[in-house]
Amino acid sequence: MSTATATLPTGLTTGTWAIDASHTEAAFTVRHAGISKVRGTIGVTEGVVTVGEDLASTSVSVTLDPAAVSTGDANRDGHLKSGDFFDVETFGQWTFVSTEIREAGKDYVIAGDLTIHGVTQRVELETEFNGTAVDPFGNQRAGFESTVTISRKDFGLTWNAALEAGGVLVSDKVVIALDVSIIKG
Repeated sequence: MSTATATLPTGLTTGTWAIDASHTEAAFTVRHAGISKVRGTIGVTEGVVTVGEDLASTSVSVTLDPAAVSTGDANRDGHLKSGDFFDVETFGQWTFVSTEIREAGKDYVIAGDLTIHGVTQRVELETEFNGTAVDPFGNQRAGFESTVTISRKDFGLTWNAALEAGGVLVSDKVVIALDVSIIKG
C-alpha cells in the first residue's frame, strides 16, 4: 500500500492528540567502556500527533528536555548536561518533527527531523502501534513504541576518553526507545 493511500491504525481517529508526558518515556542506551551499557531517560515536555484521513496527512511533533536527563547517577547526569555533552545552557530543547509516516509490514516507520545539540538529522523511527483504549476518566488514548539508533557524532556529541586497553569510554552508537501515550483532544 502506498503512503498516500495507507490507512490509519485501527481505532486511531482523526483529530489532534496530545502526548501524555506523564505516561510517555524517551529512553536511551549507550555502551560504556566497551563492556557494559548505560541507560537513561530524557524528559518529554510536550508533543502533538495530528491524525489526518490517512498516514500521508498525519504528523508528529515532540519537544524533549535534555536538562531532565536521568541515568540514576547525579554526577553522570551533571556531566551529560555540561558542555562536554548536551550543553543544556546553549541547547535547551530537542525536537522531532515528522516528514513522513508509512506502513512497514504490520508496523510503521515515522521519518522526520530530529534536532539534538543544535544539529538536525533525518531519522526513521521503527514504530509499533499498541492500540487504543478509553481510560477510567473517559479519555480516548492510543499507544506506540518506537526505536531508532543514532550516531552521537552526527549530532556534534563528540566528547570521549581513550581507554588504556584501546577503544573509547562512550560508544558512538545510541539506541533511543520511546514508549508514547497520546490522548485525543
